[in-house]
Amino acid sequence: MFSESNDPPVSAEREVWREALGVVLATSAYGVSFGALAVASGLDVWQACVLSLLMFTGGSQFAFVGVFAAGGVSALPSAIASAVLLGVRNVAYGMRMAPIVGTTPARRVVAAPFTIDESTAVAISQNDPRLRRVGFWVTGVGIFLGWNLTTLIGALVGDVLGDPRSWGLDAAAAAAFLALLWPRLKERQAIAVGIAAAIVAAALTPMLMPGLPVLVAAVVAVVVGWFDWLGRKPSVRVVDDGGAL
Repeated sequence: MFSESNDPPVSAEREVWREALGVVLATSAYGVSFGALAVASGLDVWQACVLSLLMFTGGSQFAFVGVFAAGGVSALPSAIASAVLLGVRNVAYGMRMAPIVGTTPARRVVAAPFTIDESTAVAISQNDPRLRRVGFWVTGVGIFLGWNLTTLIGALVGDVLGDPRSWGLDAAAAAAFLALLWPRLKERQAIAVGIAAAIVAAALTPMLMPGLPVLVAAVVAVVVGWFDWLGRKPSVRVVDDGGAL
């Protein structure tokens, strides 16, 4: 008699590994852009590397460097605020991933730095709990190593290539955000939030210090989303009770 196992087949685990490593390679490539932009904004090579090592959230890092490059030291509070605001989403990811990565506090603490967009996406796309853990750890740890390595490469190459704008690297952050945003623009509510935030940010950019237009636009996005403007209204079903009171 053969005992039955609840473990997923080896082929399924290999597929998760392939999926995770594909995400690792694609995401780590952005680290080159960040390293070059960080050096061009005034940071040293080691400062760019420490930022990737300790912050390790691409959107927040690009926001920090972008605001810092535009306003210098005077814009440092706005740069920090923008980075923190973009990093808040990882808190929500942590709550979603807590039961997946482990039930002990120690495991959750270890998993915290690797709880990012990509590791969460790969994990929750799996049906089996074990495959979810494999997807999370392979993606999270892989991107952490790859991102820090490519940050160093980008920072070193940035000194050689000069201004990254001549290579189009200044558009890398905007392109990455658009790539994440575009698949979500399927309903009127999401489109309304995006348009409202974009209009506010564009209108306030000439008047406010760097970083503040983004924060104000985020508040507008929250308000529009909270009141569900242009959202889909729940349908009202009429039930015939046969004339009973």
